[in-house]
Amino acid sequence: VQLQAFGGGLVQAGGSLRLSCAASGGAFSNYAMGWFRQAPGKEREFVSAISWNSANIYYADSVKGRFTISRDNTKNMVSLQMNSLKVDDTAVYFCAADRVPSGRTVVRGPSAMDYWGSGTQVTVSS
Repeated sequence: VQLQAFGGGLVQAGGSLRLSCAASGGAFSNYAMGWFRQAPGKEREFVSAISWNSANIYYADSVKGRFTISRDNTKNMVSLQMNSLKVDDTAVYFCAADRVPSGRTVVRGPSAMDYWGSGTQVTVSS
C-alpha cells in the first residue's frame, strides 16, 4: 500500500492543523493506521493509532486531549486533527500502516509498522 501525507504547514502556538493521509494500492480497511512524528535530532515517535474499524484509538500522552485521529475507509483516508498546537509539536509527521488491524501494536513504535508514507512538515511558532 502506498501512503501520502499532506496538510502540514506553519501555524502559531495555540492554532490548529489537519493532516490527512491518502492510501492507494491495497485494502486500506485491512490495516490499522498510525501517525508518527520526528523532530530534528530526535527519534521518530508514536503520536496516534486507529484500528481498521475505528473501534480502537490510541494517543501518546503528549497529544491526548488535543489531537483527534479518524479514518474513512470509503475514501481510503486517515486524518489527524491537531488543536492547541505547541512549539514542541514541531516535527515531520508520517502516516503508516500496520497489517495487524487492531491498532494495539502501533503503540509499540515505528518498528511495528509495515508501510510508511512520506512526511509532512508541521512547524509551530511561538
